[in-house]
Amino acid sequence: MDIATGAGLVGGIAVVFVLIMIDGGNFAAYFDKHAVIVIFGGATAATMLRFPFSVIVHGVPMGLRYAFNMRAIRPRELIDEITKIADVVKRQGPMAIENLEISDPFLAQGVRYIADGYDREFIRDTMERDRDNFLMHLDEGSKVYRAFGDCAPAWGMIGTILGMVTMFANMSDPSKLGPAMATALLATLYGALIANMITLPIADKLHVKLEEEDVSRSLIIDGVLLIRDAKSASLVREMLIAYLPHNHRDEMAAEAA
Repeated sequence: MDIATGAGLVGGIAVVFVLIMIDGGNFAAYFDKHAVIVIFGGATAATMLRFPFSVIVHGVPMGLRYAFNMRAIRPRELIDEITKIADVVKRQGPMAIENLEISDPFLAQGVRYIADGYDREFIRDTMERDRDNFLMHLDEGSKVYRAFGDCAPAWGMIGTILGMVTMFANMSDPSKLGPAMATALLATLYGALIANMITLPIADKLHVKLEEEDVSRSLIIDGVLLIRDAKSASLVREMLIAYLPHNHRDEMAAEAA
């Protein structure tokens, strides 16, 4: 699990909770059904206008899943695992890798192609297409959350305007001024909270995860192709180290020495 995502969300909710408690703890005063309808109904409708329904159906759950999950294996660990596989293939042949336990599913898929004897072009084209499709769906999830985050404050402003119209239309009836003002203010509050505490941070987190997955999957593709070409384990390691940040490269070089 990505602890930062969970901690950030809990921390944001805790800040709002503490502030309400400091102001008297009247949580009922911060709920208004009209504001809820304006924000969730309006922002959802506007988001659905921006994207095909299939993108929303796939993007929302996929985005939420990857926002809270860390990648099981990091690039540095991938390089170590690919290097070991290359060493096995060089010493015992491609068939020997059928008995290896591989933690990353995408790497396992590439290794299976090698064991089955597929040619280099097939492996590269298939794995690149798989990578690109995965990144496209992850990018769609990021765009859906960003779109909702863009819409929520705008619909908060719409809710504020509606509340103000109701308030000014009932200036002669003081009993209606309070609820109308509450709707106006709470709509803005809901829109700002949803955008800045949930949807926009998740969209940014998904963009970071997309870049990480792009690096990891590209590394795997290159590693699998090098293994397919029967390159030595040391050569595979040296070529894949280029995917790492400079500080990690120095550490791996020191370990190899």
